[in-house]
Amino acid sequence: MPNKTLTRMDLSEAVFREVGLSRNESAQLVEAVLEHMSDALVDGEQVKISSFGTFSVRDKTARVGRNPKTGEEVPINPRRVLTFRPSHLMKDRVAEGNKS
Repeated sequence: MPNKTLTRMDLSEAVFREVGLSRNESAQLVEAVLEHMSDALVDGEQVKISSFGTFSVRDKTARVGRNPKTGEEVPINPRRVLTFRPSHLMKDRVAEGNKS
């Protein structure tokens, strides 16, 4: 399986080819969508994309962790983390890709 990464430039190029906007307009559209998604997540909103999945922010409380090398207890501060739950359709598509 090739180790390829889909980038912003790849997305804007796909919009350019599929929609027919100029390359500059395609790049601006991709940036606007990503910015809108980021702003919603920062505000604590969920971002749900039908047939793809849901991005959400979760608050994690403070806890005590352990350094695996030394066994020393280390405090872990409370923080917000980004989570993604793929839709069932996305899970099925990925699983189908594993069969080839």
